[in-house]
Amino acid sequence: MWQLPEETIGERRYCYLIGGEAFDWLLLAERLIESLDGAVPDEEREALLFGGQTPIDLEAEEFKAAIGAAKHTAHLNYLYGVTVEEALQLAVEEELHKERFAQCGTRFLPADEEVCRRIYGKEQKELLERFREEQSLPPSDTIAYSDFKAFTYWLFKYRLRNCDRARVASDTRKALSQLARIERARRRNRRARP
Repeated sequence: MWQLPEETIGERRYCYLIGGEAFDWLLLAERLIESLDGAVPDEEREALLFGGQTPIDLEAEEFKAAIGAAKHTAHLNYLYGVTVEEALQLAVEEELHKERFAQCGTRFLPADEEVCRRIYGKEQKELLERFREEQSLPPSDTIAYSDFKAFTYWLFKYRLRNCDRARVASDTRKALSQLARIERARRRNRRARP
C-alpha cells in the first residue's frame, strides 16, 4: 500500500525506490518499524533489518503476492542491482586481499580503487563523477548512504552496458556464490547461539 518513492524525516532521507526501479523493501520496513515506537521486539527488528528474516516464514510466492507484482519486480531489481553488486565487490575485494597477502611489502592502490578497476575498468573517482553528473548531484568528496546505494545500482547498470555478456554472467555467478557463503555463515552463527 506504500506509495512514496522517498521521503525525508528530520535529517534522514529515505529512498525506497532507487532510480525509479529498484525497491529497497528493508529500508521501508525500517521506516515503518521506527514509526511503531518500540512495538516490534528488538530481536525481531534486528533479525529483519540485519538478516532479512521475517517474523513469519514466507515462501517467495507468498512474498510476491504480499507486495504485488510491480513492487516484486522492483525488489528483484534491488536484489540484483544493489545486493548482488555489493556481493561482487566484496568477492573481488577478498580476492584482492588474498593476492596482496602473498605479495607483502608491495605498494598497492587503495582496495576500493582496485576493485572498481577490476570490475568496471575505471577508477572509483571517475565512476562517481559520472554518476553525480548523470544524477545532477553536486561534486563532493563524500557520499550519503542513500546516494551510495543509488551509485551501486548505477554501477550495476554500467557493468551491464559496458562489459561483455560472458563476463557479466561470470561476475554474477561469483557474486551469488559470495552471497551463498554469507548465508551459510549466518546459518552457522544462528545455530551456534545459545
